[in-house]
Order: sequence, then structure tokens, then C-alpha cells
Amino acid sequence: MIVGIIGSGGREHSICYKIKSSKKVNKIYCFPGNAGTSEIAENIDIGDEDFKKIKDFCLKKKIDLLIIGPEKPLVKGIVDYFSDTNINVFGPNKVASQLEGSKIFTKKLCEENDIPTAKFKILTKLEETKIFLENSKFPLVIKADGLASGKGVYICKKFSEAIKASEEIFGGKFGTADSILIEEFLEGEEMSYFIVSDGNEFKFFGTAQDHKRVGEGDSGKNTGGMGCYSPSRLFNKELDKKIISKIIKPTLNAINKIGSNYLGFLYVGLMIKNNEPYLVEFNVRMGDPECQTLLPLLNTDLLEIIMSCCLKKLKNQKIEFIKKKSICVVLCSNGYPDKYVKNIKIDNLRHIVTKKNENIFHAGTKKENGDIYAIGGRVLNFVSTSNNLKETRNNIFNLIKKLNWKNGFYRKDIGYKVID
Repeated sequence: MIVGIIGSGGREHSICYKIKSSKKVNKIYCFPGNAGTSEIAENIDIGDEDFKKIKDFCLKKKIDLLIIGPEKPLVKGIVDYFSDTNINVFGPNKVASQLEGSKIFTKKLCEENDIPTAKFKILTKLEETKIFLENSKFPLVIKADGLASGKGVYICKKFSEAIKASEEIFGGKFGTADSILIEEFLEGEEMSYFIVSDGNEFKFFGTAQDHKRVGEGDSGKNTGGMGCYSPSRLFNKELDKKIISKIIKPTLNAINKIGSNYLGFLYVGLMIKNNEPYLVEFNVRMGDPECQTLLPLLNTDLLEIIMSCCLKKLKNQKIEFIKKKSICVVLCSNGYPDKYVKNIKIDNLRHIVTKKNENIFHAGTKKENGDIYAIGGRVLNFVSTSNNLKETRNNIFNLIKKLNWKNGFYRKDIGYKVID
């Protein structure tokens, strides 16, 4: 089987790594991939939003399966764009992708289907937003409606912070803003919950806890993700039943009601309070770095799972995970998530020897003349699995120290709530 993977981050490298292990795979192409994928697949210099070039290439090379990693091509309708081909495309269509593409779409869906989530207000003008905020109690959460790479969410503890957030969103920091979403602040602890769906059936695909903030103790600015561990310490059977009955089933049924269906991974961002789940957000793909953290625990052929979804046969597909714990620490360029220098060489990477339970997944990297360079904010993902998270995290720290890359930094407290 010939497989194409769209995307260039750590998520896509980990998917490529796992797909490569399938005996059914003959060839993998990555659009555009990174330095890590170039070692196990063929990178194709086509951007992940250039649908025509991707389609022409897939048809020319007789690609059987196309896996969509990031959210932007999904929200822009790449699945629909391939609907006139015989290529199996793994990911939700444009209608279903609104679950991530528009936070307002999702909040209205929750309201109409009694899905537990934070109370909210949708506003369309800056002046009316200011008036609303003057009469509000804090803290509040203010969100840009569209895609913002995990950075369009503000937790505002006072009026001045809320005004600044509103001005930035309406001012176009995350693209054209016709509206803004203001939510009550939910107390509790976050959990990431995953399913995979074939449009008719769905199955559980693990839990995780990521760390979005750039600083130790979950402080500082939001990022795409500084690290992650799996499984979540909050997960239990009773909570699982509540998530399925109160959130998963009503959401998938709502998508069916509007004339569509959901095929692909669904990331369910939750706030858990007193063992009750509240929806924070949906992502219409695997999370990053959650994907890098979860896939090393997967004990089933990933290609078989994905193809069973494309062929509407998920019901008969077993999905098994090894009973161990996984942790991921993200090495970032100095200055991230603000300004950082690109095209910095990463020496010593080829000298790092990983054990069977360890992986280094590339994110913002490129390969040039045999050398590897950092070109993104999040550069490398160090992942390890074992029965002891503290021991596993220490192993990762040793790998990062051996790399000795002076132009990067990482959080040393990933998993602190469950480890320390």
C-alpha cells in the first residue's frame, strides 16, 4: 500500500513512524514532512494547503491512503476536494471540521444538544464587547472564533486583560474576526480524551494531559504544547461512561442531523470537576504533542485502524494499548512562543542513541546537505514509555542533556501533578 501523510510536525512524524511499522506499507510520502520523516519516508515539497498539487501527485503516484495530520487543510475542505477520487482520505469533511474551525459553531451545537460546557456569550463588535465586560464577573475566558494554533485563548483575571484580549482578536491577530466568544471560567482540571470514528461507529483511543503554558507550573503564554503524559490521572470507568453519554454520542448524532458524519480522530478537550466532564473544545485531528505521547503505547497496527475507518469496518477492529505510561517533553527554540531565530543547526542529534522504549519525533526541523536545522518554535519531541513516569521523565532529561543544544529550552516539570 502507498500512503501519503499531510503535515510537518511532531504529530505527523509519529504517525509516519507508526505507519512505517505496518507490513502492509510499501511506500510513504510526506507533504511536506520534516527532517525526521525524511529518514523513513519521502518528503515532497508541497505545502499542506496546496490541494491541487497534492491531488495531482497522489493520482500520479497511485496513493491508496491519504492521512491528514493538521487542522487547517481539514477545515478548508481537503476531504471534500478528494471526493471525486478513489483515494481513501482519513479525516473529517468540511462540515464536520467546523467542530474545530468555529468555536461558535461548537458552542451553539452544545446548547442545542444539552452538551455540558461553560456558559457563553457571542459578541460581534468591540464596543458591545466592552460594555458586556464592564458588567461581567471575572475570571473570564475569551476566545477567537477560528483557528489560532492553540494561541487564541485568553484567561482574563481582570477587566483590563479582557479589553486587551478583545482588542487583539477584533484587531485581526488571529485573522479576520467577525465575532468573539466569551465564556465563564470553569474550575477543575483538564483532560484530553480521544476517539476514532468511521462515520457510523466510534472507539476509544486513549487519554492524556498536556501542558499548554510555556513556563514551569503552567505559567506564561499559551503555546502549541510543551509536553504531555498519558494516561490522564483523572480517567476512570465512571467518568468514561459520562463522557460518552453526555458529550461523544450527542456530538456525533448532531453532526449526523445536519447531513454529515464524522470520520477520523476526534480530540475532546475536557474540564473535569467532581468527576463530571465539561467540554472545553474539540480538535478534529490528533493533538500535538498528545499524538506523539499516545502512539508509542498503541499495540495495534495503526494502518489497520485507519483503513477500517475508511472502509466503515471499525466495529470489527480491535484497538489495544500496552499497559504502560508515556511522557513527552518538547524542546523549543529560545524565544518561543514569541520571536525566535530560525535555521539554527542542531549538532549531536545523530549521536543520540535511543532505547527501545524511547523516541525522538521531529517537529520544526529540516534536513540540508546531511545536517539538521531548527526552523520552528517547537523543534523536537522526546518521548519515553515505562511503568514509572518520574523515571521515564529523568531518562528524557538525560537524552536532552546529551544533545546539548544551546539554542533551545524545555519545561522540566511536565507531568508535575502526577509525578511530584
